[in-house]
Amino acid sequence: MNDSVKPTVDNGRNNHSFWSRDFVIGLVGYFFLFMSVTLFYMLPLFLGRFNPSKSRVGLIMGVHSVMAILIRPVFGRLIDVRGGRKISLLGIGLLIATVPFFHLVRDAGALPLLLRALTGMGWGVSMTATIAVCSDLAPVGSLARSMGIIGVAGLVANALGPLAAEEIINRWGFGWLFNFGVIFLAAAFACVLYIKDIPRDPEASAAGSSGLKNAAILTILIISAMPVFHGAVRGTMIYFIALFANSIGIGRVGPFFVVFSLAAILTRFGMADLSDRFGRKRVIIPAAALISVNLLIISLMKSPGLFIVTGFLGGLGQGLIFPALSTYFIDFLGRENKGMAISLYSSLFDVGMGLGSPFFGWISDIWGYRRMYLFAGVFLFVSTIVFMWKAPLTEGDGSGAVPAQKT
Repeated sequence: MNDSVKPTVDNGRNNHSFWSRDFVIGLVGYFFLFMSVTLFYMLPLFLGRFNPSKSRVGLIMGVHSVMAILIRPVFGRLIDVRGGRKISLLGIGLLIATVPFFHLVRDAGALPLLLRALTGMGWGVSMTATIAVCSDLAPVGSLARSMGIIGVAGLVANALGPLAAEEIINRWGFGWLFNFGVIFLAAAFACVLYIKDIPRDPEASAAGSSGLKNAAILTILIISAMPVFHGAVRGTMIYFIALFANSIGIGRVGPFFVVFSLAAILTRFGMADLSDRFGRKRVIIPAAALISVNLLIISLMKSPGLFIVTGFLGGLGQGLIFPALSTYFIDFLGRENKGMAISLYSSLFDVGMGLGSPFFGWISDIWGYRRMYLFAGVFLFVSTIVFMWKAPLTEGDGSGAVPAQKT
């Protein structure tokens, strides 16, 4: 091996199966963590019993996301220095300590607002750390695949959580909704506690963000903008599709979301490792092009059959772009800064989801839904072209691949 190339410390992770016991247990822990959070999608029904204003309900629900966005970058660096397992247990522990206090809520005042802020902090910390832990447990050369499979656990929980919450509320009431939240969190805590902790490389952890040190400000801004733009377009597709379908006489939108989720899940199982094999940017551009073409089709859509097709294409594009773009972020900042990279990517994506909805909603107020979707497609494609032109190649694009170990 060339002495000038410092091998990546992988603690043997290049030599074991992708589906190791610890990786599967960590994945189950992430699923339970996500399930506990999705149960609270039904919290507005609980708050509705106190006759609050819609803006008050929106504030209570929204502060959760705001706190998660703010807290992730703070703890991202700690994940890299101290290890994701400890930080994950800390975040889950905060959630376990907070959720029981929802039993004491008697109005839509300060207490539920405070509790939602605390759960947002716990979620922002634990979600980022648990993803880092799970990806640490996968082979080094399968980073994109591991990120894709971890995302599947979140997608499944996102689909099952609200269904489970409705069943719990109908059978036993809101009190048991909070109880099940604690039960799922305890299960997540046990899973993370059980898995092994990957030792950190002190020198690597102290190295800082290798990609940021050598990159121009414009390059950093272009790279940072990609998850923001992707989140904005994703939010536009999801948040307005029911209103658009209703406006053109398509009554049921449930099949769209089912097909979207299934396509995203199947893609991540079957093609999540494409960027591991062919490079991040080689997957990002066709995935973005697919999403853009799909938005064009939506803008021209008139039939229910085509509506289902757009759900499939949207899920396929999402399933391809998330593993490639998120691992590009990790490669750019350096594998030793994975926690910070994941936290930044997640926060920027959520910012895009939050800002994109009112922006594209304004576009639809002026020009209508069809032109809004057309504009969103062009917007994503052009921004991706700029990204491909200006963003540098990374380790995952073959410019600095992880050195193979000699036997």
